[in-house]
Amino acid sequence: MSVWNQLISEIEKFTVDVSDLPVLPIVSPSDVRREIESRYDFKNAIPLESVTADVIRLLRKWTIHVTHPRYFGLFNPSVRQASIVADALVALYNPQLATWSHSPAANEIERLTLRCLATALGFEPASTFANFTSGGAEANLSGVLAALTHRFRDFGEVGVAGIKSRPMIYLTSESHHSFVRIARMTGIGTVALHQVETDERFILDGVKLEQHIQTDLRDGWQPLLVVGTAGTTGAGLIDPLHQIADIAGRFGLWFHVDAAWGGSAVLSPRLRPAIAGIERADSVTWDAHKWLSVPMGAGMFFCRHPETIKRAFAISTSYMPKEVDDDMVDQYTMTTQWSRRMIGLKVFMALAELGRDGYCELIEHQAQMGECLRTRLRELGWIICNETPLPVVCFSHPDIRGGRLTTGDILKTIYDRGRVWISDVILGRQECVLRACITSFRTEESDIKCLIEELEYARKGIT
Repeated sequence: MSVWNQLISEIEKFTVDVSDLPVLPIVSPSDVRREIESRYDFKNAIPLESVTADVIRLLRKWTIHVTHPRYFGLFNPSVRQASIVADALVALYNPQLATWSHSPAANEIERLTLRCLATALGFEPASTFANFTSGGAEANLSGVLAALTHRFRDFGEVGVAGIKSRPMIYLTSESHHSFVRIARMTGIGTVALHQVETDERFILDGVKLEQHIQTDLRDGWQPLLVVGTAGTTGAGLIDPLHQIADIAGRFGLWFHVDAAWGGSAVLSPRLRPAIAGIERADSVTWDAHKWLSVPMGAGMFFCRHPETIKRAFAISTSYMPKEVDDDMVDQYTMTTQWSRRMIGLKVFMALAELGRDGYCELIEHQAQMGECLRTRLRELGWIICNETPLPVVCFSHPDIRGGRLTTGDILKTIYDRGRVWISDVILGRQECVLRACITSFRTEESDIKCLIEELEYARKGIT
């Protein structure tokens, strides 16, 4: 069989086979290393067909199958066939998107896709800067750099050393930890991250935010940016975006919404009200590789202030092709990346195949499966620990709260059996709870039933 037939066959078969595979393998690092190192020393050439067959075997055997309909874990979705085709085409043509002139079609395909999604956010596409990123961390970094450049006009020249008053970023314990790295990378330091208390729902407390800003102003800090999260990683929580926007406006802060996962809710008329206020943000992070069912990595960054973006990332070189038209945007002059692959084709092709209504159906189906899980858990005496319309379900049980078993006990039993995958998380730095997220558009009620069976088996077997 030719290597292309091997590849096509596996793409077609795996989508069907994955539901019958164990979700996770039981394997040690030494097992994997021994298998791979015994077969590959890179001294002698091996036919590509043999290597391809071997890689397929290894990935099937030793992978947590995040595209499995019973993978209820991190934000790693089942992927659309259109996006698999797209990534293959990108690998084939290898377009370089650093400059417009090198890839006119690729740049314009991405531009059209981003304009459509900017409209869905409630942004005016004609006055919005947007680009695809490697993921949410890069998009969040872009937001902080934009805020620094917006507030301190000479930040790009003088850096942190030239800032007279130290900038402050406001977030919560539930915010994404990429901001810790961003504080280090930008030089403002983690001391500039001011953690705002959450309320009983574990979302940002607006009253506390305003108090902290006032105190920091008196103490000589420069309030810079406030992060509102639309769908926290741990529990799918949504901060009060309208309230945050009001406070940011009163004090002149940059308002950044980290909607890496929950941003896709804007495509659902039923879920859109839950993240109302996102349209007031100065910048937004949104990952297509989370809830838009495309392969990693496909982050997106949207910003209302294109002139600020130009100042933040502007660069001029003699070795890059020159723009000959004001309508040609060279991405290396506007983003954190330089050389860049065509990240957005998988989003374009999936969006073109499904349309916005088709995406709405996928998103609402997963939200419905989340509600199904909550209902079944409550019926069996489990306790739901988070409030969100998004399909992340955090839960505990009286036996856990009573100390008769732990979340770790439950997970060990579940992992040993390999039929489903869930995780645990600490909410508000208080309670360790179990966490299940619907990440696959292929998840059905039968998969929810299987998860419930595994949870009850583990609980009863331990207690």
